Amino acid sequence: MTAPLASLPRKVVIREVGLRDGLQSIATVVSTEHKREWLRDAVQAGQTEIEVGSFVPAKLMPQLADTEKVLAYAKTLPGLFASVLVPNLRGAERALDGDADLMILPLSASHAHSLANLHKTPDDVVAELGRIRAARDAAGRKTLIEGGVGTAFGCTIQGHVEETEVLRLMQALLDAGADRVSLADTVGYADPASVSRLFEKALKIAGDRFCCGHFHDTRGLALVNVHAALQLGVGRFDASLAGIGGCPHAPGASGNASTEDLAFMLEAMGIDTGLDIPALLTLRAKVAGWLEGEPTHGTLWRAGLPRTFATPATA
Repeated sequence: MTAPLASLPRKVVIREVGLRDGLQSIATVVSTEHKREWLRDAVQAGQTEIEVGSFVPAKLMPQLADTEKVLAYAKTLPGLFASVLVPNLRGAERALDGDADLMILPLSASHAHSLANLHKTPDDVVAELGRIRAARDAAGRKTLIEGGVGTAFGCTIQGHVEETEVLRLMQALLDAGADRVSLADTVGYADPASVSRLFEKALKIAGDRFCCGHFHDTRGLALVNVHAALQLGVGRFDASLAGIGGCPHAPGASGNASTEDLAFMLEAMGIDTGLDIPALLTLRAKVAGWLEGEPTHGTLWRAGLPRTFATPATA
């Protein structure tokens, strides 16, 4: 590894979202036992933050019907910060019952995408977050609430999404009681210049309550978009093992940023991720075997690590 540039974070957290954002977009239903094995191996590879599922109706998303069981197992793994996606107050109540460390409420800045995805307007979602905050506080739980603003760079249904609307909704989520907020390029429309512009404005609004960038590799720009956010000091990014996942409203999408590719890029730049990349590649091969016939993505698994790359074991 080389030393990072002075302007870049020295340490970055990669939040694994394959068990939720990845699996929800795949027809194959992975067994609960395989999900537990995935979690065990991921923690052994150094992953400390994992989105383990989503509390949505099983009939809508059978791939995630066992989220309650997966969360319960995740809570037994030392050092793991387990998050879940919640679409509404009912989902949040289930997350609180399971003592999730974090619940993420997705909000689409695109009005059209919000109606298609959650059957609510963006402002309806803001109001729902207020109810979730009240329920969390009444329950006396320590579960954090993250408001995730999606379609932040545009939408396959609506097209253009105004930056001012993205920022208005981010502020509204904070005002409604979100502990933190994040931005997502849900359909892969972002580029490094647009990331720099929007993230700089978002950081001015949210400060240290801005926690994460979520980029899809729809057009091959996920890693360069991460780099643009890194230059602004962002230190946490979502990624999915084998690059699985995507958005049902983004036809042709190639999935999320690949966990193993992102980890390699960061470590090669001298930025500490705490991850054992060979162990991640071993886990990737295992998961790809469970998803036989399903599309997977990324490039490191094909090429392998360069002979000049010093892994944590050899550095």
